[in-house]
Amino acid sequence: MSLLIPLYVHPAEDPGAWHRLITAAARTHAVVLNPASGPGTAPDPAFTAAARALHTAGARLLGYVDTDYGVRDRAEITDDLRRYQAWYRTDGCFLDRVTATPQGLPACRRLVRAIRRLGAATVVLNPGVHPAPGYARLADLSVTFEGHWSTYVSAFTRPAWTGRHPPDRFCHLVYGVPEALVPLAVRTAHERGAAVCGPVTGEPPNPWAALTPALAGAGR
Repeated sequence: MSLLIPLYVHPAEDPGAWHRLITAAARTHAVVLNPASGPGTAPDPAFTAAARALHTAGARLLGYVDTDYGVRDRAEITDDLRRYQAWYRTDGCFLDRVTATPQGLPACRRLVRAIRRLGAATVVLNPGVHPAPGYARLADLSVTFEGHWSTYVSAFTRPAWTGRHPPDRFCHLVYGVPEALVPLAVRTAHERGAAVCGPVTGEPPNPWAALTPALAGAGR
């Protein structure tokens, strides 16, 4: 089990979830830090302490950065990355709302190159759907599904080109999973070619506000 954990809740609001996350850090693929829909304007002491504990426990930390489907200026994105690196010692970044079209591929390629030059060892792209095939070569991991469990079990299709890449290059983030079916969600992701997953029981607007039962079980 390799879990990508976008735990979008403040450590002071749910310290128990963060404690379980730190305890189970070795079972995670990476943890996405998101203090303020980005790094914010100043370091958050609670996130600084949590990031330090996660690093000590062996977790890989990624800073959440919104690309706004290619609309956001690249300089703003790289500035976000620099803040994460300086304040939280992140190992890479989680680029959210990434374009998925062939037309957006060249700009995304330039962005990833700029991020790599700044020292991001791990880059995760989150288009939330299967993008044009070229995107998978840009990143260490691509989130090719982000959505509700009901959609995942009934309307998921896997393009043939994904079979040319190893499963550890793909991640499925599924929310609204009944707690009893979390193990099934993990197995389903693996069967569908995604070695990394993130099943959570929460619902919108912020399904990631509670720690996944899968990780809670891993920490026992």
